[in-house]
Amino acid sequence: MMDDLGTPYDGPRPARRVVSLVPSLTEALASVAADRVVGATDWCTHPADLAATRVRGTKNPDLAAVRALAPDVVVANKEENRELDVRRLRDSGVRVWVTDIETVPTAIGSMGRLLDALGWARPAWLAEAADRWCGPLPAVTRRVVVPIWRDPWMIVGARTFTGDLLRRLGWLNLYADPALNPAGDRYPHVDLADLDAAGAEVALLPDEPYEFTALDGPEAFRRTPTELVSGRLLTWYGPSLLEAADLA
Repeated sequence: MMDDLGTPYDGPRPARRVVSLVPSLTEALASVAADRVVGATDWCTHPADLAATRVRGTKNPDLAAVRALAPDVVVANKEENRELDVRRLRDSGVRVWVTDIETVPTAIGSMGRLLDALGWARPAWLAEAADRWCGPLPAVTRRVVVPIWRDPWMIVGARTFTGDLLRRLGWLNLYADPALNPAGDRYPHVDLADLDAAGAEVALLPDEPYEFTALDGPEAFRRTPTELVSGRLLTWYGPSLLEAADLA
């Protein structure tokens, strides 16, 4: 078997010691075998009662702590984790499975392949998510923008999981359009005045990675209505997909 980037995987099946460096994957793996998830990042907040050793963050994992856990495999993501950390782990003899996610269907397919590689059962929620999210695209009912950081302002752009999820909810991410994002950047920096004048019906303000709140974010917009939303529901690809379906 090979991971999403084509690296062969030769780990034991079933895997009994897994370290996850991706919050989405931690939640998904824990839904199948929480006792086998022996390490996770500080940002892996779901499930709340996960009894895994914490190995710092997604961008600065404590590699010595990861190695000390003697994992059968470390699970990482191309976007969320650094290639340097993946390489250092592999160079020290640790297996690493890397996912590469840009759409909801690829996330669901990737998760299935990962579970198969680990020798773990596919949970019921995965089939439910496929039924909900992998059909024809609905008509567009809403035009949105999604800031993920401020000062400087960064937004969800083209070829992202979040943008695809929005489209499958019937919402159009304006900055997936070359007219506003001619370079096709995935997370472009945008001047606030341009963002506010983009013509969105609403700016969705998530609570991660930047924690927008009622007092931090909405006051910056003069033209565009804002809504506070769960960042987990917009950006995670695990059991949260069933909850995200209720956003529409």
